[in-house]
Amino acid sequence: MAAAQPRLPAGAAMVRRLARGCWSAFWDYETPKVIVVRNRRLGFVHRMVQLLILLYFVWVASRAGTALSRRYVFIVQKSYQDSETGPESSIITKVKGITISEHKVWDVEEYVKPPEGGSVVSIITRIEVTPSQTLGTCPESKKVHSSTCHSDDDCIAGQLDMQGNGIRTGHCVPYYHGDSKTCEVSAWCPVEDGTSDNHFLGKMAPNFTILIKNNIHYPKFKFSKGNIASQKIDYLKHCTFDQDSDPYCPIFKLGFIVEQAGENFTELAHKGGVIGVIINWDCDLDLPESECNPKYSFRRLDPKYDPASSGYNFRFAKYYKINGTTTSRTLIKAYGIRIDVIVHGQAGKFSLIPTIINLATALTSIGVGSFLCDWILLTFMNKNKLYSHKKFDKVRTPRHTSTSWPVTLALVLGQVPPPPSHYSQDQPPTPPSGGGLTLGEGAELPLAVQPPRPCSISALTEQVVDTLDQHVGQRLPVPEPSQQDPTSTDPKGLAQL
Repeated sequence: MAAAQPRLPAGAAMVRRLARGCWSAFWDYETPKVIVVRNRRLGFVHRMVQLLILLYFVWVASRAGTALSRRYVFIVQKSYQDSETGPESSIITKVKGITISEHKVWDVEEYVKPPEGGSVVSIITRIEVTPSQTLGTCPESKKVHSSTCHSDDDCIAGQLDMQGNGIRTGHCVPYYHGDSKTCEVSAWCPVEDGTSDNHFLGKMAPNFTILIKNNIHYPKFKFSKGNIASQKIDYLKHCTFDQDSDPYCPIFKLGFIVEQAGENFTELAHKGGVIGVIINWDCDLDLPESECNPKYSFRRLDPKYDPASSGYNFRFAKYYKINGTTTSRTLIKAYGIRIDVIVHGQAGKFSLIPTIINLATALTSIGVGSFLCDWILLTFMNKNKLYSHKKFDKVRTPRHTSTSWPVTLALVLGQVPPPPSHYSQDQPPTPPSGGGLTLGEGAELPLAVQPPRPCSISALTEQVVDTLDQHVGQRLPVPEPSQQDPTSTDPKGLAQL
């Protein structure tokens, strides 16, 4: 007698059934089922969601930026175009003008740094001059940390302070003015704050003119253009920039730039600052070349209200030689207005690939309305269970023993297999009577209904009641078998099919 197999624990058996159900549900195919729900409130929600999505893609988000700055809107944001950002650019700047201080006339060679021009140019508006510096020993500046002293013991010989002006000699000497003392240093003397003079160059600076010559190139589209349109030789000698009347004259007055940046010129000239001139080349290359124009904007770039880093200044020196030997120099601490020219932009041209991608994205987004309404229908509506029963059906394909290729193909595709060859093709199917469909003489063929499985692909199928179970009395009509079929008198056998 064979030994009885041990029974699995209840938990293990449940896990096995769950695993089998998940594996079986993995191979299920889900096909959409269209159900028309005549509910005006739900239909209103559906259409409103679709309308809002369409407005977003066509109008709402398009007001958030320029025509090419954001690509998530189809029409205004030119999402049907292929684009290129960051054009290749060259910048040449040139400053012209003269100004005066208390005792001197200043020209371009003295107040413009660097003199060759480029994307960054500094215009000096105020200077602090320390003249006639020579190499020697002198008191250290009081602005240097721990430079004050009372005796030589407070100064260490050979000590070097990176924030100072030289190497300490070890002596404590009187300061340039007043009764205080500082440590003596070996440096260019006198140091900067000892005998410096102040000169303001900003009286005539608002009338300085700045030429900004800019050329851009988009290599992807092989498109180039510059911000000077006229071919006349003397065009730049008589024009001044105006956004409306003369946008292709790139000559700006310094006062105009500061005003457009929202700054006070006198205050800015005294403390210094950095102004950005932004040139934006947003070009729709589907339009004529004349529609691709530079757009200028101006703003201050340095932190205006930060006392630790506000303003702009730098130092340089002029050296003097006698008999080929450097004997003295003039140290200049310059405050000025630095102009930074920044070029950016984006070009776009029609392309089929982004058009298809963005159109598919828009159409897919419209489907969010159907998903939202399905969730409301199956969750919050009063008859949600009834809607769930109507929406979801489970159909299990019956297994057949026939191995002919039409039957096999029909089973693989989930279709009704063709009738066997021994069925009579001339006999019409017997009409249903009494709520059932008869097969032959008294034999009925109920459809096999798949019971609910513990693991379902859709979370909503747990609420599904098989539609076929609600109509148990219905039967499918099939042709009557021929008289030679031995199974025609076996209703139970046919029912098991």
